[in-house]
Amino acid sequence: MTDPNATGPDTPLESILDAATADAGAATDSPDDRQRELDEARDKYLRLAAEFENFRRRAVKERQEAGWRAQGELVRGILDALDDLNRFANVDPTTVDSKAVVDGVSLVEKKLFKSLGGHGFEVIDPTGHPFDPTLHEAVTTTPAGAPEEDGVVAACFQAGYVINGHVLRPARVVVKQWTGA
Repeated sequence: MTDPNATGPDTPLESILDAATADAGAATDSPDDRQRELDEARDKYLRLAAEFENFRRRAVKERQEAGWRAQGELVRGILDALDDLNRFANVDPTTVDSKAVVDGVSLVEKKLFKSLGGHGFEVIDPTGHPFDPTLHEAVTTTPAGAPEEDGVVAACFQAGYVINGHVLRPARVVVKQWTGA
């Protein structure tokens, strides 16, 4: 397979043009033969350009379809949790204990996070870990009790989320800061 970005006589287009140029320079060829060869080279070039354009369009379409399939798989994974939420939305509040509803919603949350976890989804709760600006957003600071606590996350205001190593939302945190006092 040839590299379409390569330069030199190894590329299909350049080899076609080189052959046409070499043949056009032959003294024994008539002008009609040279014109025919030039027309053939031009035709080969146009076909190659059309093939490349078709390939480019097909690649774009395949990337879009792969994205849609991935989205569909993700949504399919959370449908059960959505069905459970729908059941909770339609319960009669006079016949159901509030503790049962809270417990049920907690189970749905676990089911949802388990399903999303199967797609590479992770929750970031960095409390007690060193501050990492690639995963955390410092909202404020609080005094550290000792120098070794400097830069450690004291509290997490809002959990962050990562999917397949890409940060969807950083965790919003309070960071301990040693002032030397």
